[in-house]
Amino acid sequence: MNSKRVLLTGVTGFLGSHTAIRLLEKGYEVVGTLREMDRAAAIREVIAQHTSHIHRLTFAQADLQEKEKWFELTKDIDFVQHVASPFPRELPKHENDIIIPARDGVLNIMTAAAANKVKRFVLTSSSATVGYGKTPQQLGKVMTESDWTNVDHAKDLTPYFKSKAVAEKAAWDFIKDDRSGMELVTVLPGAILGPVLEKDFGTSANIVIKILDGSVPALPKIGFEIVDVRSAADALIRAMEIPEAAQNRYLASAGFLMMKDIAQILRKAYPGRKLPSRELPNFLVRLLSKFDATLGPILLDLGIKRMVDASKARRELKWEPASTQEAVLSCAKSIFETGIIK
Repeated sequence: MNSKRVLLTGVTGFLGSHTAIRLLEKGYEVVGTLREMDRAAAIREVIAQHTSHIHRLTFAQADLQEKEKWFELTKDIDFVQHVASPFPRELPKHENDIIIPARDGVLNIMTAAAANKVKRFVLTSSSATVGYGKTPQQLGKVMTESDWTNVDHAKDLTPYFKSKAVAEKAAWDFIKDDRSGMELVTVLPGAILGPVLEKDFGTSANIVIKILDGSVPALPKIGFEIVDVRSAADALIRAMEIPEAAQNRYLASAGFLMMKDIAQILRKAYPGRKLPSRELPNFLVRLLSKFDATLGPILLDLGIKRMVDASKARRELKWEPASTQEAVLSCAKSIFETGIIK
């Protein structure tokens, strides 16, 4: 049996819960952190439906800002999977409301992990850390791990994307100066779809929900790099286990889909549902965003394709992601099964 211990932050989240399942299946002892312990029983029940090794999972209450708590939680831990990150459903009024907690949270846990001689720290970052803060000339290029979002180019940024870039940069700066021997790997997923396990679902699943529930009569001209949540969890664990992955960034995407492509996949699978097929003019989306705050975060991407090359993960981690179609369809199936949409 694998006696290695993994501290997993954000165990109640979409990616966190799937990562916990995969770690337990591989024989790891998992300590999952959550902000409120009253969620522990419910998430244990959800995870137990997908693994027979639930006895290896324990929970700890912790907030990203609680410095001292992380020194206690990283004792006798072999690996940290830092998946938790603040994700707003609407744009915050002040960017620092999201940037500071994201950056400080990473540094608080890394400081404690290094002090307790954790072997490897895997940070779930985002493909947003390579694809934003760009000039119009730069936007036509397919991005790789050697690219970075320019946090000073405010015209092509949202606070959330900026927070992810600032937090990941802070992690690399920390490891550069660290003398503990701890290794860092960062994984940069695109929009995460795939099966939701409960009604408290990942924000990316809204892409599929909004198409299926009839709340969008026509589709914005935007697209996303897509990754199935199970494939993203697999990438995190490969990044943790493979020795050669140390000190590397890995983009995790199975491909790029426009909203109309996603709608087309869903139309074929659910011919009885009335799903949108027309695209909305960009000016109309901008107008609607004044009345629907959830549209705010997508305005930057109207009419723009931000594409990445995820071949490094396939090559170095031997990572084989599920197809974009599987990510969309399994997400839709689970949305009906969990009763998010009737």
